[in-house]
Amino acid sequence: MKHYRFHQPKITFTFILVLFTVLAYAQETRIIEVSGKVLDEFRNPLTDVSVQVKNSVSGTTTNKEGNFQLRTRLKLPFTLVFSSIGFRSQEFVVERLGAHLEVQLETQSVLGDAVVVTASRVAESILKSPVAIEKLDIRAIRETPAPGFYDALANVKGVQMTTSSLTFKVPNTRGFNIPNNFRFMQMVDGVDMQAATLGVPLGNAIGPTELDIASVEITPGAASALYGMNAINGMANLLTKSPFTSQGLSVYHKSGVNHVDNKDRNASILTETAIRYAKAFNNKWAFKVNASFLRGTDWVSNTGTDQNSNNLNTANPAYPELNGTGNVAADLWNKYGDENNNAVTITGVNYQGRSNTFILRRTGYWEKDLVNPIVENVKFDAALHYRIHSNAEVSYSYRFGKMDGVFQRGNKIQLDDVKVQNHKFEVKGNNYIFRTYLSVENTGNSYNIKPLSDNLQLTHLSNNAWGTRFKAALQEALDNQIDLSTAMQSARLIADQGRVEPGTAAFDQLKQTIIGINNWDHVNAGIADAPATGGAWLLQKSRMYHSDFQWDFSNDIKWFDLLVGADLRIYEVIPDGNNFVDFSRPVAERNKPIGNSTTDFGKNVLYKKYGAFAQVTKTFFDEKLKTFFSLRFDHNLEFTPKVNPRIAVVYTLAEKHNLRLSYQNGFRFPALFEAISFVNNGNVRRVGGLSYINEGLGYLDNSYTLSSVNNFNAAYNRDRDPALASGVVDEAAALKNKNLLEVTNLAATRPERINSFEFGYKSVLLNNKLVFDIDVYLNRYDGFLGQVEVAVPSTDKILTDGAVIDMVQANRSKQTRYRVYTNAKNVYENYGFALGTTYIIHKTYTVSGNLSYNDIAAQKNDDIFINAFNTPKWVTNISFGNRKLTEHVGFNVVWRWQDAFEWFSPLANGKIAAFSTVDAQVSFAVPQLFSTIKVGGSNILNHRYVQYAAGPTIGALYYASITVDGLLK
Repeated sequence: MKHYRFHQPKITFTFILVLFTVLAYAQETRIIEVSGKVLDEFRNPLTDVSVQVKNSVSGTTTNKEGNFQLRTRLKLPFTLVFSSIGFRSQEFVVERLGAHLEVQLETQSVLGDAVVVTASRVAESILKSPVAIEKLDIRAIRETPAPGFYDALANVKGVQMTTSSLTFKVPNTRGFNIPNNFRFMQMVDGVDMQAATLGVPLGNAIGPTELDIASVEITPGAASALYGMNAINGMANLLTKSPFTSQGLSVYHKSGVNHVDNKDRNASILTETAIRYAKAFNNKWAFKVNASFLRGTDWVSNTGTDQNSNNLNTANPAYPELNGTGNVAADLWNKYGDENNNAVTITGVNYQGRSNTFILRRTGYWEKDLVNPIVENVKFDAALHYRIHSNAEVSYSYRFGKMDGVFQRGNKIQLDDVKVQNHKFEVKGNNYIFRTYLSVENTGNSYNIKPLSDNLQLTHLSNNAWGTRFKAALQEALDNQIDLSTAMQSARLIADQGRVEPGTAAFDQLKQTIIGINNWDHVNAGIADAPATGGAWLLQKSRMYHSDFQWDFSNDIKWFDLLVGADLRIYEVIPDGNNFVDFSRPVAERNKPIGNSTTDFGKNVLYKKYGAFAQVTKTFFDEKLKTFFSLRFDHNLEFTPKVNPRIAVVYTLAEKHNLRLSYQNGFRFPALFEAISFVNNGNVRRVGGLSYINEGLGYLDNSYTLSSVNNFNAAYNRDRDPALASGVVDEAAALKNKNLLEVTNLAATRPERINSFEFGYKSVLLNNKLVFDIDVYLNRYDGFLGQVEVAVPSTDKILTDGAVIDMVQANRSKQTRYRVYTNAKNVYENYGFALGTTYIIHKTYTVSGNLSYNDIAAQKNDDIFINAFNTPKWVTNISFGNRKLTEHVGFNVVWRWQDAFEWFSPLANGKIAAFSTVDAQVSFAVPQLFSTIKVGGSNILNHRYVQYAAGPTIGALYYASITVDGLLK
């Protein structure tokens, strides 16, 4: 028989310890119930007031009678914080059980006490933020005359909005704008909305619905010292409503009409419907569900601006009669298939008693004939929350978005049935956050408009065969004494005979066939004499794994506040044979499927980075001076580790008068497409800038710049012996002009770096009736990332005679063109300021305005590519409104103007004209039906405008919407 007496003291001690712990916990966590009512100054009940336990995750909201009931396990005493949009926040200390409170909130005309979290990753007064930050709260969103809350970002101080489609809009701040903006981060509740392989942020396409958005915080300028890569130009943080504090059923429907002038398309209906339901149980469990559907007829890109005018070497400057619409080498903004890779040179044309050489471009197809006019956007998200105790909450959320639309990368992309999913798990306490999420991307039936247009043409005739037919028709017309311009037009018609034309069944059938082919490489066959068939399908799939945490030690350290955090991100790209490939395979095999498979293109590609940061905050002089110092470490495994510091100070001159000054260093690692793409697109392979991609290709160290190749060919055509037959290379003329060829000499891509300096002043004056805010900045970019097109010879190495002869246009098949992501050689400085003010001029009438200026310093030397600042110098907004014109009626009007500027991109260049717009809305509250009706329009005067080269023409959009809020609470 065994005895256990030897272990009894240990067991007894353990039992007593556990019992003591349980009793102590029960003592500390007994349920306390607090109830009460919240009123305004006139003792009217206030609904949807947030009642939050300070420094805790516990909270609730008031019902339609203004009553609330809160149950918590916190020990007494604790503090309740009452807050509601349009009212001053109020705190109340609960010191006894069974408390029944009556709280009155004071109307606050100007939200000078707004709290933001994005600037420093912790909650702070917007007045004392160390960097410029803007906030759109629920009230501002409801009052905006823009069709949706995301459109309202265009009216925020310092923000430049780029609209590619009804469903695709991207904000930017402080210059260097592109439609797929790598440099501006968009987050939803801490989740990065970047579609990794597409290389675009999809905040408005898969983000929150109109009903679930709580606020939007925008940080213009570099934020990478705290947030890491992709936040070099700024960030937008979209915050959603909690199901604990915003409960019930809400429904939203909007109907609108655009294309009202019937110029681009017939007047078309736009509809959007959204629904939200949230419910909490015993202040422990809560869930919410959101769904929305939008459908409309997209804006049309149909601008005929010629970016290859006849005075350029890539056209025919020696023949002024071919200027204007007669330019046979035209490259129009919104035509595709007429680009440089489709240039055709015909020689030996007898005109005016001599042999002549002409440069032509294929005819191409208009974008409006290649894209789908109808766009749809489906959103769904659901979240389940559980409060472990009063200081900790765990949640799981799922988000799904499906969208159509058009956006511009190196080319225009038709998004069709793009699906993005997001799974997020988060644990949040009053001083810490841990989250991990998975994003899954599938581009569905999307396609690239450029190879679609190329292959529509190449299935008819190769470039050489088309040029031969054109030359014969041209010569016949000239022999019949027809003038050159008319002869060129008639020759084009003859050369195009037999090609499929838009509006025909043959066109539609061939278009669908090409879209369904996941192989663009067949375009290369178009160089030869036989027609070829290639594809245009954009089939990209990827997964992004991300984990991050932050911990605030401010309550544990006496002398300063400390915030620390870390993150890990892994991109997993599934090779598709077009955009991304398995680089472990031989070059010749990379774009081919493995074996008999049509979907297996090799091993998945991983792109990894991790980082960590620490931020110390300290106040001095009775909290008049607040200092911030943060240091971030980032390591992308393809590059050496980087360190980003930020130093900032905020000085309070007097109550609500604050000066701020900051400096930060930031890095941006190349996005997936910039780093590891491998795309053959219209006889030009677009390649990422990492060094191992260049192995066996030679574009870094064995290439000439395309611009010098164009200059070389222009000189060669002038000096070519006219006695030689067409297609025969004049080697003497080529070697004579070889010094015009410029060696590219590229280095492997390195991270982009920014040094940013900012000064600002923010104040609230005249008894909270006037807000004034100004920020001035200077940015210094080193290693700016862009694209340069180069030509690699196949016969011999650069600087040899064989390589020179390969650069002759007639030897196009002996050169391989690459468009390479690489770093600029120059250092760029841009600077500017943004000024904003809001003033209550009479009771509830509000006038607001902002003015921003952005510019870039001139460069002494030309760079390897144009820097694409793409930003107007001057932008201004002025709004006038009254949210309480009567008890139930409000209105708002916004006028916006921006200056003319030059736009540069790999797809299209040109001047963007200045434009102004007027947006307006009137809202009607119907309290009996828990409803608000809103009638308004954007660009109500229908002043048609274009925001960027090759972008859509945007006109008026008129709408009416109804929101039913607070049902089933």
